[in-house]
Formats: sequence, structure tokens, C-alpha cells
Amino acid sequence: MHVPSFHQGAGPARAQAPRLWLIAGTGEGPRLATALLQAGWQVRVCVVSRAAARAYAPQPGLELLVGAIGSSSPAATPLAGVRQELERARASQQPYRWVIDASHPFASQITAALVQGCDEARVPLLRLQRLELSGDGGSSLAELADLRGQAQRGERWLLAIGARRLADAIGHTPGALHHARILPRPLALQQAMAAGLPAERVACLQPLAAGEQRAEVERALCRHWGIETVLCRRSGGPGEAQWRAICGDLGLRLLLLERPGEPGALLCLPLERLLERVGAASAAMAVAGEPPGSPWC
Repeated sequence: MHVPSFHQGAGPARAQAPRLWLIAGTGEGPRLATALLQAGWQVRVCVVSRAAARAYAPQPGLELLVGAIGSSSPAATPLAGVRQELERARASQQPYRWVIDASHPFASQITAALVQGCDEARVPLLRLQRLELSGDGGSSLAELADLRGQAQRGERWLLAIGARRLADAIGHTPGALHHARILPRPLALQQAMAAGLPAERVACLQPLAAGEQRAEVERALCRHWGIETVLCRRSGGPGEAQWRAICGDLGLRLLLLERPGEPGALLCLPLERLLERVGAASAAMAVAGEPPGSPWC
């Protein structure tokens, strides 16, 4: 269980600044947080791990919450965590003017919880839309069931789709010799072991941050394990870009699992348009009630 912890970066000059809640990772999160702070907002960022928190430099107006949403108790759920956080902000007389969901495109449970929780609390929610990566190479899969018949017996596969879905991927490709690249977290390792992967065919590595280039370890793993096929997620982030480059350089087959669809009622915007929609904190302070452009106006 994650135990939430806080880095308090808000100085006295920011005490009365309007607040927003940003749920993000190490991809676009640090850049988005910096842009919002520069626009005068007080920003509370929620990241899932201490490793992800290191991507955020301490800045005035920045509060950092470490821990998965809804992980405060074994019985908690993401929706319960969202409700608790929104109520805590309201009760403290510092309600959120916006909630911004910049979580991973495959974190569908978190997104669904934010949609329901923000709707109940009447807090405007925006979703950061990752752009599709361009370039040739890679075959798309709508779902993991489409893996059936894709693997030759003894073919060496590298699964880079997150630990939670390893068992499903392995079940659909029974003839392959599976290897996995997972996050260095106890739960991820437990899930890999439960899926039947031996320790010598599992690599625990931190994810790439936006703009970071570090393919040497993954490239070496592919060579060491004799990988022939890589399965990764079409996330639009640095991880997908990395696997595209590695597979192109080494001549490996690349399979891309399509991202799940976004909830129909959720407004999804690319980074620059999202920042325009939120606007400057000074403009929000000049308007009584809801922030400019709020869907609740």
C-alpha cells in the first residue's frame, strides 16, 4: 500500500492563489506543472511513486502528493480517493478550480474515477490528450485477444505493456518464450511472478520521462535475450518512441496495443490548447464562482 507523502512548495505569496489538481506522471507532467505555475496557479500534483516525484523540481506554489489514488487503505478505490481529495480541498476553503487528468493513456480506472468524482462535485475536469506518434513500423492490436495466432513456438517475445496485463498476454501467446520489462515496484514484480515469468526473464526499469533518451539498457536486453518480437502500448509517449527506435534498429517485429477510448463526456485537449482553456490564475480570480470557460457556467 502506498502511504501518501507531501512536498510543500507553496510560499506565502501563493497562499491565496487559485488551486488546481494535476494527476500526472513523468511524461508531460513536469512541463505542464511548470506552465501552470508560471500562469499563477497553485498546483497540487499527484504522482504514483517517489521515483516519479523526482521528475518535479521544487517550485513556489507546487504541492506534491505521492501515492496511488485510493490506496490509503486496502478497501479504498480510485473513486473513493478522488471523492476524498475533492472534499478535503473544499473543506479547507481552497477548492480546486480545475482538475487536470494527465495520467497514462492506459490508466483507464483513474480516468473513470476522475470523471465520476468531478461530475459529482461539480468540478471542471480536463484530460490531456497525447498526440499520436508518426512513423512507419509496428502492427496495431485493438485488444490483447488479437494476439492469438501471432506467436510461433519458441519465438522470443518482450512484453512492455505493464505488469497488470502480463498474464493475459502470455495466455494468448502460449507458444512464445516470454520476457518482460516492468516498473521497479513490489506489486509489479509480484504480478510478473504470478504470470509465470522466471526472475531471469524479468527486467525492472524506471520509465522514461519526456525528452529523456535512454534506450541502451532496453536495447542490450533485447540482444541478451535474443528478442524477436516486442509488444508495447501505443501510448504516444517516450516509451513508445523508444521501442519504435529499438525495433527499427535491430530489425525486430513490433506489435502496438491500441490505447483505450476516452469517456465520451470528457473534454480531451492537447497540451497547448489545454493551457489556453485553463488560462491564467489572475483571470480566474477576477471571476466570481466558476473559472473562465468552465463547462458548469
